Amino acid sequence: MARMKFLCDAERCIECNACVTACKNEHEVPWGINRRRVVTINDGLPGERSVTMACMHCTDAPCMAVCPVECIYTTDDGVVLHSKDQCIGCGYCFYACPFGAPQYPRLGNFGSRGKMDKCTFCAGGPEPDGSKEEYEKYGANRLAEGKLPLCAEMCATKSLLAGDGEVIEQIFRDRVEQRGYSSGAWGWQTAYGEDVTS
Repeated sequence: MARMKFLCDAERCIECNACVTACKNEHEVPWGINRRRVVTINDGLPGERSVTMACMHCTDAPCMAVCPVECIYTTDDGVVLHSKDQCIGCGYCFYACPFGAPQYPRLGNFGSRGKMDKCTFCAGGPEPDGSKEEYEKYGANRLAEGKLPLCAEMCATKSLLAGDGEVIEQIFRDRVEQRGYSSGAWGWQTAYGEDVTS
């Protein structure tokens, strides 16, 4: 069975935010919630890199491990989803997630911030596929329609890849082999000060 994954190729991302806009429009994400965001490191300096960040649908999701009401679950495809009906707004998932994926509509103390929202890999939620209730709570269920997440489809440079983890891995491997060793901004030479070929 396929495990759905995201991968952002930092060599291709141009910080256009098309993925962010596509996500917000497709799912009518409320104001203040960002299921996806673009992060730029070393902005304006040599070695600048941008990556698009969202829920990475971890194999062993830390958010799922800390949820006291077990509202976070993994589908057969490896997509990490949550039930807004069960969520109590405690924020434990937010603190456990290394990617900052869980978002809340309001600032506040325990339980007063509202129901958690996050990237669903365009897979909806626990309600029946394609139902009005599912769309109102989680947005469009593109996976049920046989489509990829819209953020990846809208990426002009195809920096953001989404789909079966093994296929994504092979696409990225082919890109790296074709372009050769990258600029070294994140590589061996930067870390160890030696040439890769020596």
